[in-house]
Amino acid sequence: MAKTQLGARVDEDVAELARKRAADLGLSIGDYLSRLVEDDTSGLRARAVDAAARFLAEHQALFDEAEDAQRTETARGARAA
Repeated sequence: MAKTQLGARVDEDVAELARKRAADLGLSIGDYLSRLVEDDTSGLRARAVDAAARFLAEHQALFDEAEDAQRTETARGARAA
């Protein structure tokens, strides 16, 4: 497949994040950006976000209980000090 060069201006912090993530994945920035666009346009990203939202909705009570327990332990530790 023929390659086309694109140009985009982004904040330096976004550019650095892209460089680091591409390196972590062993990809060039061009290949990394291609992957992001393909995932986004194929619906993969939307399906992943929807799955995460469903997971959180189903298990929110468990997360809330864990946070409440952690707050209680932290409060006990603060009173003991």
